[in-house]
Amino acid sequence: MRVLLIAESANPRWVSVPLEGWSHSRAIARHVDALVATQVRNREAFLEAGLVEGRDFVAIDSEKVTRPLARLAYGICGGKGKGWTTITAISSLSYLYFERQVWKLLGRRIREHEFDVVHRLTPLSPTASSPLAGKCAKAGVPFVLGPLNGGLPWPREFDSARRREREWLSYIRGMYRLMPGYRATRRHAGAIIVGSRATRDQMPTWAKDKCVYIPENAVDPRRFDQPVDREPALPLRVAFVGRLVPYKQPDLLIDAAEELIRQGRVVVEIIGDGPLMPAIREQVTRKHLDHGVSLPGWVDHTQLQHRLRQSDVFAFPSIREFGGAVVLEAMALGLVPIVMDYGGPGELVSPATGFAIPMGRREEILGHLRQILTQLAGDPAAVRAMGQRARQRVLSQFTWDAKARQVMQVYHWVLGTSRTKPDFPLPLPDDADVNSTMHTPLNMDKRRPSPRLTEGATR
Repeated sequence: MRVLLIAESANPRWVSVPLEGWSHSRAIARHVDALVATQVRNREAFLEAGLVEGRDFVAIDSEKVTRPLARLAYGICGGKGKGWTTITAISSLSYLYFERQVWKLLGRRIREHEFDVVHRLTPLSPTASSPLAGKCAKAGVPFVLGPLNGGLPWPREFDSARRREREWLSYIRGMYRLMPGYRATRRHAGAIIVGSRATRDQMPTWAKDKCVYIPENAVDPRRFDQPVDREPALPLRVAFVGRLVPYKQPDLLIDAAEELIRQGRVVVEIIGDGPLMPAIREQVTRKHLDHGVSLPGWVDHTQLQHRLRQSDVFAFPSIREFGGAVVLEAMALGLVPIVMDYGGPGELVSPATGFAIPMGRREEILGHLRQILTQLAGDPAAVRAMGQRARQRVLSQFTWDAKARQVMQVYHWVLGTSRTKPDFPLPLPDDADVNSTMHTPLNMDKRRPSPRLTEGATR
């Protein structure tokens, strides 16, 4: 099978979406004959990894449009790290130019059926249209869209965090459905891979028959091959990893663990940096918790495994997380995850492998988190067993290769070599076989009821 992979953002040197685009495309390329169309900024990393330009990838130069639009976006938002809805909206405009350049370079080859399938991996945002979908449909070549993931509404209880993040555009984000290309992209796509329940729920009714749920994130077992080998003991070691911004709530973790830190039963490590760092340092000093809270700042992704494997528990009370790659990485090392039962992380963690806190007011989340930490500190021996189950869950279901095998089923479905639409359960149970095809429709209502929400999202 010959597949053209559109991965505008794909780079093994970076994290988040670029690393995902890279990992996903390389995993698929192990199953098919793939050509990756990526942005020129990624060329050096592709070559360094041993890929051959022209054979394995093509570098598309869209910088003359991308750079000025990026400067405009950051200027409107006051710099990087805030106003992601605005940044995503503007970057979607530059992506249209990227696809235009892809068609200019590869359109003839698509029309001549050199590729069996064209698959857009990135961008992940549902707001980014793909004119290529219509052009591929006209050429008779199936176009696969996704994983799409984004549009997770801001919880009403945290509207103040929304404003602090300068998410002004998120209040009218739903208007992207009126943009040119929204309906056409979905109408012409042969299949739409959705990376979360929230994204599937946003799909128009007429497009849901094309949707296949495959969680957005995965891990490379080679990057996380040194699991925790210490027996949990007091003080229990609790880690957090992420940007220090209001919606990720690193300060709430410190408040929840405060008494346990004073009792010598828990120590906390906040890995990351961001605008909240000065306030968190002040919080730790004011509460006299310096002996039980470490703030190392950013840790290079290549060193994250070594750092995390020294912990027992991964506490991540972020109230608005699309995928939750860092949660899978922690679970892959055998840490017990504590996440919010909202968005991506809540779909990764099962009752046997971790804890998912229901959405609510800050005080309610604080109480739940404090109770869980107290429970774990009271029975450190149980932590190891749950962490081992978490690791097994990730290695059996959430590796990039497992994800690629699921994508192969999507390819065979759009090509007509398989009449059965792939349909994977949501959430994936602990005993799920990622190679099996579920023949019954997805039941999206088996989860706990959603909290009260307001419209708005980043991607």
